[in-house]
Amino acid sequence: MTPDLVAELLRQLMKEAMIVAAPLLLSATAISFVLSLAQTLTSLQEQSLTSVPRLAAIALILLAAMPWFLGRIADYTRLLFADFHRYLG
Repeated sequence: MTPDLVAELLRQLMKEAMIVAAPLLLSATAISFVLSLAQTLTSLQEQSLTSVPRLAAIALILLAAMPWFLGRIADYTRLLFADFHRYLG
């Protein structure tokens, strides 16, 4: 396995990881911003008011997007196994 092939595999892996993680990270950021803004405007400083809705929203997004996540990961795994002969030499 050449260093170029290893670099290409790592590049593909990082790309897939970013694509799969992006919906969760972006939604958690947006929800945190909205909750922090609401907390600032109402002067409520209770920590459970931010953590519970954020966790619930992330759980719902995970449940809703799980088929898409699994499909992306399965496609990437199939691609790796299809090109397995290239990695052995």
